[in-house]
Parts: sequence; C-alpha cells; structure tokens
Amino acid sequence: MNKLMKVLVVAVAVFAAVSTYAQSAADKIIGVYSVEEEGRQSKVRFTKCEDGTYQGQIIWLSEPNNPDGTRKMDVKNPDKTKRNTPSDQVVIVYGIRYNAEDNCWDGGKVYKPINGKTYKVAVSFKDAKTLRVKGSLGPISLSRYWTKIE
Repeated sequence: MNKLMKVLVVAVAVFAAVSTYAQSAADKIIGVYSVEEEGRQSKVRFTKCEDGTYQGQIIWLSEPNNPDGTRKMDVKNPDKTKRNTPSDQVVIVYGIRYNAEDNCWDGGKVYKPINGKTYKVAVSFKDAKTLRVKGSLGPISLSRYWTKIE
C-alpha cells in the first residue's frame, strides 16, 4: 500500500506540473499590444474571459475623435446594439482558446471595425514579442503582426 501511495503522489505531482505549464503557456497571450492597421495606430489588450476563452479589446487609438471633435463609434458593426460603442473600447478578437498541440489560440473570430466584417482567427507568437494574428475567410487569409508592449 505504501508503494501505491508513492506512485499516486508522483502521478498527481506530474499532472499538476503539466497542467500548470499548459496554463502558463495559454496565458502568455495576456498583455497589451501595439497595432498598426491601414496607417492607424492602436493598442489592444488581451484578457482571459470567465469561460476560459481569450479576447482582445482596443484600449487606445491614436485618433479617437472624428474631425469635428466627436468621439468615433463602431458605426459599421453589423450588430446595431454595438454601434454606440466608442471605437477605443471595441472587442476585436474573441472566443479564442489555447490549442497546446499547435501552440496557438484559435476557434474564435477577429472583427475589423474599419469595414464591419468578421473573420475566423488563429493567433500565435512569431517570437517572444511579436504576435501573429491571422484572419481567414474560406481559403483566403491575411496575417498582421502586433508587438507586445506590456
């Protein structure tokens, strides 16, 4: 019985270590990224949601206001209830989960406020500070690279 107990303790310890490693790998995405899209600068913060997915939300825009001084809103959003969301608060990546086998976050969507369209997304690190955000529509895909700043 003593030998069985030792094996059980070791098994639990190994499982806990693997689980902790997988969780820390998954949480690597959490932070703030500098983004440039079509000549516009912004910052996006990735956070973990209560359901275990991750999302990226705009937290800063270099030009948050319209030429008349009014705040820019998410006016092209197909969901009319979200069109009054200030442009510097829009969630643009959502529903992604860490895929340990492929070392990426996928299964979610990326929303492009400039045109109001949504695409499938896969997110991975090119290197320690460079996040590759790959949006896809059918066989066509486009990658953007965001720089981790926090």
